[in-house]
Amino acid sequence: MRESGRLLAIVHDELGKAIRPGMTTKDIDRLGEEIIRSFGCTPNFLNYNGYPASICVSVNDEVVHGIPSKKRHLDAGDIVSLDAGLIYKGYHSDAARTHAVGEISKEAQKLIDVTRECFFEGIKFAKAGNHLHDISNAIAAYAEKYGYGVVEELVGHGIGTHLHEEPEVPNFYQHTKGIRLKPGMTLAVEPMINMGTKDVEWMDDDWTVVTADGALSAHYENTILITEGEPEIFTMKR
Repeated sequence: MRESGRLLAIVHDELGKAIRPGMTTKDIDRLGEEIIRSFGCTPNFLNYNGYPASICVSVNDEVVHGIPSKKRHLDAGDIVSLDAGLIYKGYHSDAARTHAVGEISKEAQKLIDVTRECFFEGIKFAKAGNHLHDISNAIAAYAEKYGYGVVEELVGHGIGTHLHEEPEVPNFYQHTKGIRLKPGMTLAVEPMINMGTKDVEWMDDDWTVVTADGALSAHYENTILITEGEPEIFTMKR
């Protein structure tokens, strides 16, 4: 899983460098799949429950699972969330980043920054002996300090030899402690934060999730390992 995560970090780094106004969301998907396969790996999103692409590309008010299209062009001022994963020797990795397209508003940049910070606030509690929902509550508390909506319809998850495993990892307040964290657990922690309401809707393609009020949304995710001490982040460039 370490190697799976290391390779995925490179994929995200390369995609982040490539983002520019005028490119299509299909261009991003094509490049992402090309890089994944160049490592001898398999894109784990492709055909997963029928999803038709390798990279989820979600623009502006699209929260997650945007389907790449040759007709959808990125414009300066947009923000774009890329969610991707790969399989290396049977083991999965999963990570997401939100990028600016050209120059963006200060408000949009703040949303991207806070969403990333939410992840790091959450994983302060991702260590053996703590409880799963300590992570959830820390993410929620940090996002709500800024008046942002925390998506409740979608959550993080366990990950390993399957893309989605138990347990679910919510990003919103929980009234129970959740399971006790133990060394060796691997989780995909992924705050999805909206500039406005927490409420979301599904588009007619049955995949793309958008904010109910049309406000911007950002997404940040890494695959992590629980240890006795600080968690190990598999999907960040080292």
